Amino acid sequence: MYPFPIKKIIESFGQLKIAVIGDIMLDKYIFGHVSRISPEYPVPVVDVTHEDLRLGGAANVARNTLSLGAETFLIGVTGEDSDRDSLSELFAIQGLSSDYLVSDASRPTTCKTRILSQNHHITRVDFESRKPVSETIERNIAGILLDLATSLDAVIIEDYNKGLLTSTLIRKIISIAEDNDLPVLVDPKQKEFFSYCGCTVFKPNLSEMATSLGLVVHNTDSEVEAACLQLQEKIAAESLVVTRSEKGITVLSDGFTHIPAASLEVADVSGAGDTVIGVLALGTAAGLDIVTSAKIANLAAGTVCQDVGAVPVRTERLVRACLEQLT
Repeated sequence: MYPFPIKKIIESFGQLKIAVIGDIMLDKYIFGHVSRISPEYPVPVVDVTHEDLRLGGAANVARNTLSLGAETFLIGVTGEDSDRDSLSELFAIQGLSSDYLVSDASRPTTCKTRILSQNHHITRVDFESRKPVSETIERNIAGILLDLATSLDAVIIEDYNKGLLTSTLIRKIISIAEDNDLPVLVDPKQKEFFSYCGCTVFKPNLSEMATSLGLVVHNTDSEVEAACLQLQEKIAAESLVVTRSEKGITVLSDGFTHIPAASLEVADVSGAGDTVIGVLALGTAAGLDIVTSAKIANLAAGTVCQDVGAVPVRTERLVRACLEQLT
């Protein structure tokens, strides 16, 4: 048997309070089917059957922690437009507060529209700004975290390179967390990759790590380990968790642990990384060691990949997967 009560641990996530700070997105899905090619240009014509709006980016991370029962505070920036209104409506439906959204009329709300036919992606259209936010926005975001800090159990930083997470704001966030003895878990992107020094858990994917180090890293255990050691010299995190697609997850803490990918049917990998960072944060806040947290996060990602589109992990699916594969 696995040396801890899995179901009770996952149920304990519902007692936690998590702040998610990062790039919030609105995901629009247009579903239909292709039966002809346009006579105007040689492109497929999608006959639309239905549309769907979902929370993306940092908001999808928040969906995952919220779905597992944790009280979740989503902090980020939006425009002042109809897409912000759509986000607010989705927040209300899913039980998230809009109180921690800072609006900036100079930028659009980040929105990604995906067009699918028979569950296959045809194209994606993005509305976004990648310019860094102003010092005023930085102060507002840091102020919100400062007000919440004493009630939190962990902080997640979710970076999609949309301009919110400047090096200045990153240092403020980590400083506030350190002052309040809060673990900080980071899902980075390339631009500010090395600005997260001293965080608790740093979770790049293999491609992000290789690109940022300027290396060609083949997806073998030995090459990944060598790259992790180079990264740890620069980032000095308590733990590294590197997601490796079909090869699973590698953890560097006291030593290396390689966790095979979950052996579950894959329909769509969208949002899997969001699930991993969310579950890692919950496990860390609940007092689990990083390897155990990563094993649970790995299975959580496997369960969400069974659905099309970015969806949050479901407690019952995660408990079932853990009981089947960790006991």
